[in-house]
Amino acid sequence: MNNPWRFFIVVEAILFIFALWQILHNPGLAVLLVVGILSTLYVSKKVHRSNFNNFQLVLGVIFIVVSVINSSAIWIMLIFAVLFIGIKGVEISGVDITQRAPWRKKQMIMVETCNKEPKNGRRFKRPWFANERIGSNIYEWDDINIDILSGDTIIDLGNTLLPKNDSIIIIRKGFGRTRVLVPMGVAVVLEHSTFYGNVRFEDEKYHLKNESLKLYSNDFDTNNRRLKIITNSLLGDVEVIRV
Repeated sequence: MNNPWRFFIVVEAILFIFALWQILHNPGLAVLLVVGILSTLYVSKKVHRSNFNNFQLVLGVIFIVVSVINSSAIWIMLIFAVLFIGIKGVEISGVDITQRAPWRKKQMIMVETCNKEPKNGRRFKRPWFANERIGSNIYEWDDINIDILSGDTIIDLGNTLLPKNDSIIIIRKGFGRTRVLVPMGVAVVLEHSTFYGNVRFEDEKYHLKNESLKLYSNDFDTNNRRLKIITNSLLGDVEVIRV
């Protein structure tokens, strides 16, 4: 599957069905689960609860937990979720956990080159809902234009060389966090419009409510290598971080 999160949901759903099968084929666990669910639903619908109702609620939750933790499939679900989210989180954040490993102290990095590709007529397919990181590896710079409904976006400019004069990043999204990692020595102007969110730029933080904001770095008028960032969002934060 192209989408790893879809794979994650399918695997978790299969394990959940297997867990239900295990519980229902164990009469004791099945009784505990049914009694716990019925007791919890009964108490949650009562407007005025007595001490006995609170005891029923606690007992129902205990019955559900006992029946669930006795299923091996539930433990496999939890282990798979922790491993998947942990690995995916490292991938999205761009943290290299082996960067300080002893075997990398004298590592030789070979840069692979490729033939120059024509830029005219290139088409990019982007998902509507996704967490995306641009710039994990060395790449040739080209202006960025992103439209997405929801998801976190990280653009790392540390692995590319921005040309002189102006470069442009345009990001339009509904919901999600946006982070742009900009190398030192590059002048930046940020133009952001949002319904609700925060902006962090040059160690300053701004809170916006249905507002637009335009910010310049101190060296924008004197630097010949400039980056223009234009972002629009409904809900979400924007950060411009120096690296």
